[in-house]
Amino acid sequence: QAQVAESGGGLVQAGGSLRLSCTASGPAANNNNQGWFRQFPNKEERFVADIRPTGASGYGYDVEKGRFTISRDNAKHTIYLQMNDLKPEDTAVYRCYADVGGSRYWGQGTQVTVSS
Repeated sequence: QAQVAESGGGLVQAGGSLRLSCTASGPAANNNNQGWFRQFPNKEERFVADIRPTGASGYGYDVEKGRFTISRDNAKHTIYLQMNDLKPEDTAVYRCYADVGGSRYWGQGTQVTVSS
C-alpha cells in the first residue's frame, strides 16, 4: 500500500511559475514510477508527464516542450513538476500518482489557477 500527497498548487498570474511536489509514502512505496495528470474545469482529464526511478521521463502530447519539467528526488520519494510561463489554459486540478506493487495510487489533487 501507499499514500500519495501533492502540494504546491495555487493562484498565479499568466507568465508565472509554480512547482508542484508529490510524495509517495507507505511500506511499499520506494522509488516507483510516478506521474501527473490534470483535470480541466470541463472535467476533461489529460496526462501531463511521468518519470521512472531512473529519471527517464515522458510528457503528454499537448504539453508544450520546455514549459513543464518533471524531476524526482529518490531519497525523498518525491517527484516535482516545474511549470513555467503558465497560461490560463493550464488551469486545472493536478493529480499525482504512484505505481506501487501493480496498483496505481492517487493523490487528492492540487488546484492550479492561472489568471490572465
